[in-house]
Amino acid sequence: MAGNRIAIVWNPSKTSREDLEAALPEGAADVEISWHETSPDDPGRGATDEALAAGAGVVVAAGGDGTVRAVAERLAECAGAELAIVPLGTGNLLARNLDVPVGDLAGALARAFDGESRAIDLGWVEGDVDGAQVRRAFAVMAGFGIDAHMVVETDDDLKSKVGWLAYVESLGRALSASGVVEIDIAVDGAAPEWTAGHTLIIGNCGALQGGIALLPDADPSDGELDLLLLSAEGVGQWLDTLRSFVWDNGIRRLLGGPGRAQSADTTTHGRARHLTVSLSQPRVLEIDGDDLGETTGFTIDIQPGAVRVR
Repeated sequence: MAGNRIAIVWNPSKTSREDLEAALPEGAADVEISWHETSPDDPGRGATDEALAAGAGVVVAAGGDGTVRAVAERLAECAGAELAIVPLGTGNLLARNLDVPVGDLAGALARAFDGESRAIDLGWVEGDVDGAQVRRAFAVMAGFGIDAHMVVETDDDLKSKVGWLAYVESLGRALSASGVVEIDIAVDGAAPEWTAGHTLIIGNCGALQGGIALLPDADPSDGELDLLLLSAEGVGQWLDTLRSFVWDNGIRRLLGGPGRAQSADTTTHGRARHLTVSLSQPRVLEIDGDDLGETTGFTIDIQPGAVRVR
C-alpha cells in the first residue's frame, strides 16, 4: 500500500464518493486520503490544486477523459505528485493506452494505490481559439477535422446510453462538416510546407476504442508526437480510408497481422516535437475529446516525461 498521501479528484456526474469509497482496496484505511470534487466550470485543475495543497503524493483522477486531461495538465505544471486514473467516461483513451482497467472500479483503484508508475509525455497546444488565447495540455490526441466534428456532432443522450458507439452514429454528419482546407505546417523549426486536408491529428497515444490503432507507432513515452493528415474525398476514397483504419489497424492487428493503414493517397504520417499549423479557414480544435472552439492556427509542443502515471 502506498505510504504517502493520496487525493481522489472525482467528477460527480460520473460517480459518487460513496461508490468510490466502497471500491477502495484493503488497507486503504491506513493511508491518508483527501477528497476533491470537480465542477462543470472546472473539470479538475482547481481540485488538483486542493489535492496538492493537502500534501498528496498521488492524485487519482476519477472521471472521463476531460477530468484526466485537466488533472494531468495541472500536475505537469507542478512536478512532484503522480497521477492515477479511474476511467469512468465514454472513451477512457489514456486509460486504454496505458492498460488501466476499464469498467473495473476496484481494479483501477487497486492500481492507483499500489501500481508502479511510469513517466509519459504531454502535448501542449497554444493558439487563438474563438478570439481568445488558450494554452492546454493533451495526453492522447489533438487536432481538427473528423475527430473534432465527431465530438461536436455526437448526441449526448445517445452517448450516455451506448458509450463510445455514439461516435459511430455521428460519423456521417462529421464527414459532411469536414471540408478540405489549405494548411501550412512547420515541423521542428523547418520552413512551412503547404498541403491540404480535412483532418489533422497529433497524437501522444495511438489506440482508440474497439482495438483500432489510429496511430500504430505512437508511444506516450518516446518524446515525440505522431501526426496523421487525412485528405480523402468522395465515397470511394472514404470507404478505402475507413477500411484501412478499421481493418488494417483494427481487426487485422488484433489477429496478429501487419498494422499499418495502406491508403497512401489519402493518409500522410509524420512525427514532430514542435509543430506550427496555419489554416486557410477556421476549424474546430479538439483535445482529448473536448471541443475548444474554432481556430485558424496553433502551435503544439511536447513536454517529455511531463507526468508519472500509475
